[in-house]
Amino acid sequence: MSGNGPALSRAEFDALFEAVRTRGDRDRDRDRVDRGAWNRVTADHVRRAMAEVRSGTVVPTALPWNTRPDPDNPRPALHHMTDLGDVERPEPAAHKDFIAVDYHGRGVTHLDALSHIAYRGRLYGGRTAREVVDAGGARFGAVSELGPLVTRGVLLDLPAVLGVPWLEPGRAVHAPEVAAAERALGVTVGEGDAVLLRTGHVRRRTELGPWDSGAVSAGFHVDAVPLLAERGVVLLGSDGDSDVRPSPVAGVHSPVHVLAVTAMGVPLLDNLDLEALSAATAQAGRYAFLLVVAPLNIPGGTGSPVTPVAVL
Repeated sequence: MSGNGPALSRAEFDALFEAVRTRGDRDRDRDRVDRGAWNRVTADHVRRAMAEVRSGTVVPTALPWNTRPDPDNPRPALHHMTDLGDVERPEPAAHKDFIAVDYHGRGVTHLDALSHIAYRGRLYGGRTAREVVDAGGARFGAVSELGPLVTRGVLLDLPAVLGVPWLEPGRAVHAPEVAAAERALGVTVGEGDAVLLRTGHVRRRTELGPWDSGAVSAGFHVDAVPLLAERGVVLLGSDGDSDVRPSPVAGVHSPVHVLAVTAMGVPLLDNLDLEALSAATAQAGRYAFLLVVAPLNIPGGTGSPVTPVAVL
C-alpha cells in the first residue's frame, strides 16, 4: 500500500468523529474530565506494565534539544549560557544556562494536552475553546491536570514488519496494517495501553536530511483510529506526529489529532525518536514495555516538552 488515501469527505469525517466521541463520553470520568483517557489507567494497569520489565533496559525516546533551523524546525529551540562560573563568588563556580522553546512543531519531542486541539470550536468534553483558552493559557485541559503517566507501552514498528528502512513520507498506516503488525510482532494492544508508531522518520532524516514534514510525512490514516478506540488506548505517539500528511480529509489538516485529542481525550506524543527502542525491542524479541511519561507541570499549558522513557 502507498499514498495517504482513501480520501474522506467532511461529512464522512464528522460521522467518524461522532463514533469515536461516543466511546470517549462513555469512558470519561466526569469528575476529572481534564485528564481524558488517562482516567482509565488504574493501579492494575501500572502493575501490568511493571510486569513487562525483565532486563531492566532503559530507553529514552526524545529527540535532542534542537537549536538548528531546518525545513522541519523553522522556530528552533533556544539555549544559551547565563553564567560561565564568573558571576558568583566565592567557590564553587556555577555554570548556568537558559532554555526556551516553541515546542508545538516538528523539532521537539512533546506531549499534546487536551487543550491543544479544538474541532468546530470545541475541546474534548464539549467545552467551547474560546471560553477556556486565552492569552493567559488554558483553564481546561491543561497539561498540569494530566500529571505523569505510567502504563504499558506497545511499539508498532511498521518498517520492521514490512522489511524496509522507513515508510516514505505521505504513506498512510491503515487499520488492517495495525492488526497485521500486532500479529507479526507478537503483541496485542489492550485497554490502558500507550501505542507508539514507528515509521522510521528519524532514520530517514538522519540518512537523507531534513524535509518539511509538516507538509508530507508518514502516519496513521483516520481509518485506524476506531480500532485503537475499541482497544481502549490512552496515549498515542509516533516519530512523526501520528497524522499522515497530506491529510486525507479536506479542510482538516490534522484529523488524527482531532479524533484522538478532541473526540477521545487521548493525548499525543509527537516527534519521538524510536530508533533505539526499535533496536532494543528487536533484540528482546518483544514489543511491550513499561512506559513513563512525565510532562512539565505548566499551569495553563497546552502541552509540554517531554522525554518518555521505555523500560524493558
